[in-house]
Amino acid sequence: MILDFIKEFAQELFQLLNAMSPYLLLGFFFAGVLKVWFPQHWIDRYMGKSNFKSVVNTALIGIPLPLCSCGVIPTGISFYKNGASKGSSVSFLISTPQTGVDSILVTYSLLGLPFAIIRVLVALITGVIGGVVTNILAKDKKEPIETCTDSCCSNDNTVQDRSLQRVLKYGFNEFLMDIAKWLIIGILIAAVLSTIIPDEFFTLYLQNEALSMFTVLIASVPLYLCATASVPIAAVLMMKGLSPGAALILLMAGPATNAATITIIKKVFGNKTLFSYLGSIIGGALVFGFLINHFLPAEWFQMTDASHLHHQHELLPPWMKIASTVVLIGLIIYGYLSKNIEIRKTQLKPETKTNNDSIIAPSSSINVAPNFNASQFSFAGNLTTKTFQVEGMTCSHCKASVEKNLKKIDGINIVIASPSINTVEITGKEIDESQVEKAINELGYDVKGILK
Repeated sequence: MILDFIKEFAQELFQLLNAMSPYLLLGFFFAGVLKVWFPQHWIDRYMGKSNFKSVVNTALIGIPLPLCSCGVIPTGISFYKNGASKGSSVSFLISTPQTGVDSILVTYSLLGLPFAIIRVLVALITGVIGGVVTNILAKDKKEPIETCTDSCCSNDNTVQDRSLQRVLKYGFNEFLMDIAKWLIIGILIAAVLSTIIPDEFFTLYLQNEALSMFTVLIASVPLYLCATASVPIAAVLMMKGLSPGAALILLMAGPATNAATITIIKKVFGNKTLFSYLGSIIGGALVFGFLINHFLPAEWFQMTDASHLHHQHELLPPWMKIASTVVLIGLIIYGYLSKNIEIRKTQLKPETKTNNDSIIAPSSSINVAPNFNASQFSFAGNLTTKTFQVEGMTCSHCKASVEKNLKKIDGINIVIASPSINTVEITGKEIDESQVEKAINELGYDVKGILK
């Protein structure tokens, strides 16, 4: 019995990986291209005004960006803190985590072209609605964004390196490792569900359409689901009889909402913005789920068995799918090994003090970003370094948001955020601890104290 389960689970896992891997790898490459070759000031320029055009622009910008919920929250809040309107920020927070170039390609690979297109359109429409409603309910008087070409104003200064090597490093290492944990969890859950849930489960036990949709909604809103990782789960549930409308709810509400996100949005933007944010996602999910079930051809979403996971894409030879799976697994293993090595090096690396008691991070430290340019800073006088313990940073976007916003505080010269060890190291002539803590907390992270 147990051996049969393990065998079936392994088969389901192998099929899912073979179906997803080629499109994941392609998505990671495009993610690197967007990150490195898409100038940040193009994004900033279109987010500052509280009008319909700004909301639409922001939704269009957010849809292809490779950001899941863990990265979109600090990025969206950082935009807001740097001049973007509430409406634009909410539009970004709604549309971006639902999609992404990687999840769109995976949606195509597992659910077909119609579902991939619908997912993009729904993300756009709900993002625009949420932004417009926010502009009406929660108006603000923030100053428009000032165009800045200085490297400190970039959301991620490493983007200055626009080489192909930087594209590949971001796409296949940094971004992959940002979502690797949740991607693994999502694929494993999908394989388990495919193994243990009987065929036609939802048809037999949850025939009521409204009940199945609300059940999926209630389960999706508080939980964290990466946009890409939610796709195999939705595909498996549809093979077990879940309606495409209910699957769309999972793909919308799962990535766009979770308990932590709801708490942060309430804290930073207020109750009115939270209402428009949740209302747009929940209302949009239910409405579009109903429309898909009743007004679109059922054959667009036909899911019969596991063979559907690959029969639409026979243009890809089996060897390419298997090779992609091997490459993906290898990249994830390499990423985790490198991360563990970097953490150990960081923990063992001593700080270097100069004769005038200035503290400078060692040049070989893995936390010194490649964008660091010592000529930008003046080292006249004594500098001090303080290390804050900060929880909630999970990815490279968290790191970029923290570093960008703290560098704007007077008296701070260098900021090195390290999500892997939950620290933010700050060097400067005058470090106001309360101001630093306030700035970090406003980004949605939690300062636990100062390390000695």
